[in-house]
Amino acid sequence: MTSTTSAKNTEQDVANEAAAIASRYIAAWDEADAVRRRALIAAVFTPQATYVDPMMRNAGHDGLDAMIGAVQQQFAGLRFRLHGKPDGHNDVVRFSWALAADGAEPVAYGTDIVVVAEDGRISSVTGFLDAMNLPA
Repeated sequence: MTSTTSAKNTEQDVANEAAAIASRYIAAWDEADAVRRRALIAAVFTPQATYVDPMMRNAGHDGLDAMIGAVQQQFAGLRFRLHGKPDGHNDVVRFSWALAADGAEPVAYGTDIVVVAEDGRISSVTGFLDAMNLPA
């Protein structure tokens, strides 16, 4: 198999697996147990994965773990949920999410665009905040 064929197979996998990739990403953000969260981060992200959105920037498993832990503290009791249908092409997956307490209106909506490495893990995340509805 040539590298072109391998790349095409990876691209097809990304398109077919967009929902699973997005779900694993959300699971890492929602895991409150530090040991399990760290294991999910290692399974979901490449070791040098980067993350950037309008409010945060970080890289690597240590940086991602610290960032996710800080977000969980800031928004205690809230969970991320997929919002809409993830899609993907080539090595890119796009999905939207909502942040809310169970049964409550979301306090935030966003869209994340991730690049998927050949091993199926995320190598970079670019996040966008679509709406914030923080209580006064």
